[in-house]
Amino acid sequence: MRQTSTYPLRLPPSLKQAVTRLSKEDRTSINQFVVTAVAEKVSAFETARFFADRKARADFAAFDRIIKRRGGEPPRPGDESLKRSRR
Repeated sequence: MRQTSTYPLRLPPSLKQAVTRLSKEDRTSINQFVVTAVAEKVSAFETARFFADRKARADFAAFDRIIKRRGGEPPRPGDESLKRSRR
């Protein structure tokens, strides 16, 4: 069984009206709408943190060496670079 907690939420009237309207359009309860909105925001913050952590561990010198190396295989059919025409 899942455990949940309650949190008294105070919303400005205009925001409450928008949430009420949008939750009706979405055919969800106000509670479910707010839970989903909070989950989306948490996900966005966690994703930003993930990429910031990855960037902090990046070895840009190694990246440059890999990008600049010669050799390897030619692109497979369909993987070629697109040549952009100048207009």
